[in-house]
Amino acid sequence: MAKRTAVIDIGSNSARMVVYERTSRYGFYLLNETRSRVRISEGAYEKDGSLQPVAMQRALRALSQFLTIAKSYKARKILCVATSAVRDAPNRKEFVKLVESELGLKIKVINGNKEAYLGGIAAANLLPIEDAVTIDIGGGSTDLALIEKKRVKSLFSLNIGTVRLKELFFDKKMPIEDVEEYIEEALKALPPEFRQKVAVGIGGTIRALSKAILQRNHHTIEKIHAFRYDLEDERKFLKKVAYAPVMKLSKYGIKKDRLDTIRPGALIFLKVLEKISAKEVITSGAGVREGIFLSDLLRNSNGLFPANFNPSVRSLQDRFCTDRRLSSNISSTACAIFDALKRAFNLPENLKKHLNIAAKLSQIGVRLDFYAYHKHSAYMIMNSLDYGFSHEDMILIATLIRFHKRRLPKESFTKHYKTLLPDEKTLFWLSYIVSLAQTIHMSRAYGKVSASYSDNVLTIETPFDTYLAEERIKELEKPAPIAVKLSQKS
Repeated sequence: MAKRTAVIDIGSNSARMVVYERTSRYGFYLLNETRSRVRISEGAYEKDGSLQPVAMQRALRALSQFLTIAKSYKARKILCVATSAVRDAPNRKEFVKLVESELGLKIKVINGNKEAYLGGIAAANLLPIEDAVTIDIGGGSTDLALIEKKRVKSLFSLNIGTVRLKELFFDKKMPIEDVEEYIEEALKALPPEFRQKVAVGIGGTIRALSKAILQRNHHTIEKIHAFRYDLEDERKFLKKVAYAPVMKLSKYGIKKDRLDTIRPGALIFLKVLEKISAKEVITSGAGVREGIFLSDLLRNSNGLFPANFNPSVRSLQDRFCTDRRLSSNISSTACAIFDALKRAFNLPENLKKHLNIAAKLSQIGVRLDFYAYHKHSAYMIMNSLDYGFSHEDMILIATLIRFHKRRLPKESFTKHYKTLLPDEKTLFWLSYIVSLAQTIHMSRAYGKVSASYSDNVLTIETPFDTYLAEERIKELEKPAPIAVKLSQKS
């Protein structure tokens, strides 16, 4: 597979391009994202679905510049798909041929089920979910994938979308009851197996709604991907958006470029959530584009990353870890200490994975600046640990790294994330364990470390000399007055 891949998605409302760079077999990160609001479907739904000349020219100009950007990044592979508006258009072949003849770009027009599948594998691989229904609301269609145990089990596509409903109903000032009836009639075809408590929201409409909810609730992490909320808490707000006059939408936190399509989108979203009996919504920043990239990347892996693999962790290691063997030793030592202390101090077993990742990535900030590397590492985690983690996971891992030198986490820092972090006692122990593991390996020595705890003494045996560590360990702030004894195995 190419080191750099560009993916272009021509949707009914917007055209977007992303450029990914692979760092290893499965590790990758986003290098560039470009969006153009080409509105390829503008005027189409009132004129038998045909793409209009002005819209096609807008798309052509945007795609031309996308290609310029992709080439500047030396992307070796360019994948381009078109969704609902193009596939429904009687003159789609004319548009596809125009783009190929003018730009040399081949467009693959995908059907609704394929679109649903791409959103499904993006969610299954890049969100912390096991079972869910993905809801991808586009300009021309709404596509759903049923996910069970991280596998896409069923697909369904509905010909209801934001731009389609805008042109058919909202632009004509038709009664809202007519729109509701239209959506409900379409939803009658949805198979009964599409029932899940967890709904994954995909697409610009749902991201816009989630951003408004995130801001009005003063959520402490300004990140849409993996943002979750209880539907019962936000149902009233979603209804307000769906039924509000356009001039009032800005007071609900809706941005200017979404004002004309957010109402039909919110209405579709509410009706689908009701139909599938959803209780909780998880917002996905990943969708069709990521699905296209992952389909290519994971084509020999049944569409899933290997067990216990995370692409964001691997990408950070690949790009910023100065000594992979050392980071592996620090993480294994931290896990050994955790196992020795967990029973005595009631440390939750499910947090061991967070400890492991924090220890593994604790030194990535050295690439930026040695003297403040713990701060840089934490910042990089908060902004780059995008895939497969909840917001609670991200802030915990970042906090453990932020305070892994000598001091326990400060209240002035943790108070901002109190609702997302574990209790203070647990947080302090996890932080101390990471600090201790790092200190034990400060001489950059390698080897398997064992740990045991008895009679208020933590005994750590190493296969290497710990002279420097013995001095530094005395300076570490502890969560409890335990003794730490280091010894070298004979």
